[in-house]
Amino acid sequence: MTAVYVVLFFVYGLVFGSFFNVVGLRVPKKESIVSPPSHCGTCGRQLKALDLIPVLSYIMLGGKCRTCGNRISPIYPAMELVTGLLFAYSFYYFGWSAELIVAILLSSMLVIITVSDFAYMIIPDKVVLPAAVLFLVLRFFIPLDPWWDSVLGGAIGFAVLFLIAVLSKGGMGGGDIKLFLAIGFAIGTVDTLLTLFLASLVGSIAGIIHLKRTGKGRKTPVPFGPSIAFAALVSYFWGAAFVDWYGNLFQ
Repeated sequence: MTAVYVVLFFVYGLVFGSFFNVVGLRVPKKESIVSPPSHCGTCGRQLKALDLIPVLSYIMLGGKCRTCGNRISPIYPAMELVTGLLFAYSFYYFGWSAELIVAILLSSMLVIITVSDFAYMIIPDKVVLPAAVLFLVLRFFIPLDPWWDSVLGGAIGFAVLFLIAVLSKGGMGGGDIKLFLAIGFAIGTVDTLLTLFLASLVGSIAGIIHLKRTGKGRKTPVPFGPSIAFAALVSYFWGAAFVDWYGNLFQ
């Protein structure tokens, strides 16, 4: 029966992933997430039901608009698939427990901000700040051990990123700072610090790859949000195992 639920959560994730694409692309532009309906960004044609099947529509259309032939960004099916996998793994990992709520909400927030940061280099306050409040409230009903660890995690995440922003004179965006506040409330102190370490590592690698591919150096900034999202998910699901493995290296 567990396998059936995993598949169902995967399907739910695909559907919600399609919606998260809309949220991530429209909220930073202060557009409604319900109107107008989904449409081609080039020719403006309203998408039909067959154009909106998560992942499959992209494959069937060959990654192009049915009307104008303009290429559709692969970010759409990628985020749908990622959301499906995250929802499925969250259920597989936590089952029907209260922590499943946190896992689903954390995954949802991180997918949305990834879309926004890839598209506009913006992590929208309208997504992150309500999520931070929600995680703080949830952690009083679904506490970490000790219960205050989520509060401390949020405070440390915010303070460290704010200090980096001050010392680097704007090298860290305000959206990243608020994102770490929300992440800290959700995953606690140790995993927040691990997220910072992993995000810095992944972000540095992404920056080097970008530099090699474009040769533009610092003239073209690289979004840091996706690196934070990846690091936060790794820390949340496997942080304890990672810390134990790292500790055993020095025994």
